Formats: sequence, C-alpha cells, structure tokens
Amino acid sequence: MNRKLLVLDIVLGAGVIYGGIQLHNVLDAAKARQARMPGPPPKAAPVPGLPPLPRQPAVVPAGYQQVAVNTLFDPSRTPTVPLDPPPPPPKDPDPPPLPSFHGMMNFGDPQGPVALITEHDTPGHEEVHAGEAIGAFKLVSFDRQEMTLEWHGKVIHKRLNEGGSEPPKARASTEGGPPPVPLGVIPGVASDTPAVRSQETEKGPGSDLTDTLKQCQPGDSSPAGSVSGGFIKEVRLTPMGSQCDWRAVGK
Repeated sequence: MNRKLLVLDIVLGAGVIYGGIQLHNVLDAAKARQARMPGPPPKAAPVPGLPPLPRQPAVVPAGYQQVAVNTLFDPSRTPTVPLDPPPPPPKDPDPPPLPSFHGMMNFGDPQGPVALITEHDTPGHEEVHAGEAIGAFKLVSFDRQEMTLEWHGKVIHKRLNEGGSEPPKARASTEGGPPPVPLGVIPGVASDTPAVRSQETEKGPGSDLTDTLKQCQPGDSSPAGSVSGGFIKEVRLTPMGSQCDWRAVGK
C-alpha cells in the first residue's frame, strides 16, 4: 500500500514540475515578443469626419410658377394663348393686257427713235420713246423686232405684232361696242373708208411670205385694216417709206 502511494506521489510531483517548466517557457516567449516590439504601441488613426451636406437653394416664389400655371388635372394646359400663323404673302397680281408693238421709226429726233405701240383697247397708235410710259407699262427699250416693257419691277418682252391678246377686230366682234382703229393705221393719216371692212377688196393678199404673212400685190389700193380671206392689211411707216403686208387675223 505504501509503495503505491509513493509511486503516485512521484507521478504527481513530476506532473507539477513539467507544468511549471511549460509555464516558464510561455512566459519567456511572451517576454521575448514584447522585447522585440519597437517603442511604444501605435496609436489609432483619427476617424475622418462626415462630409457636409449640400446646401439647399433658397425657396423663391418663381419656383412654384409651374404649379401655379398648370392645373392639377391637366398639366399640359397653360395660360399661353396660341396665336394664329401670319397670313401668307399676297400673290403677285397678273399684269394687265400687253400693248401691241408695230415697229419703230427714226427720223433723227433728238430724243431718239420712236416705237409705234397700240395700247390695249385703245384706238390708234402712239409714238413712244424709250423710258416713257404706255398705259400701266414703261417702255425700257426696243428694236425692229422686239420691245422691252417694265411693270412693277418685272421685265416683259413683246415681239413685233406678237399674239397674246385678242386683236382689235376680234375684240370688237366679241365684246361689242364701236370697232377700234385697226392695226397698221399710220398716225396723222386720215382715211375716208371704214377701219375694218368685212367684204373682200378687189385685190387681196398676194403670195405667201410666211404661214401667217402675205405680201401686198402691186397696185393694191385697199386701205389699211381691210380684211380679205382671213387676213388683215397692215401698213407701217419706216425710214425707207411705207411697207404693206397682209397678216392672218389673230396671229
């Protein structure tokens, strides 16, 4: 019995000694780690502060304009009254009927040559210089074949005896009223016969010059404005003397 107690005492003493040795080793290791640490322990970094909140703009009455203008039931409604679009610009008026051009004369007038022009629905001819007015038009220039007119800033060209408006005889037959003086009457030369004659004269148009123009026969004494076979006689005064031809009516 005593022998067993002795063995137990020996085992317990060895355990106590082994535990003390292990505790001493742990303390030595802790001291060694603490000795290796440089200087004082580090201090904790300061915690950064929170950024300041954004500054709110001041409340002004103008900020409530949309709420005051638009209704709650229909936000698309506004007090702005829609205006009607401006009317389109007026259409340029059409020019009046053009006068007829029957040629030119040049007798050494200081003002230059004159053009023989018949205004629309006006009997007889007018001698017009360049730059003068003829009815609603202004004569800009002319030559033997064409005249240039101006009307409200627009330039219009009209050729010699060019169509475009009904001839005086045709207007007289359709519109009524006294017949105007026919084409080809020379200003200042009186005629004792009617301006337009419906019956054929003894000597009518001669040979063809063009599809709408025939020459006068020798000895043709019929007055200017005579009508024969659908042609009307025209007489023009030129620097070389009077010239005669027959032109198709309305051409």
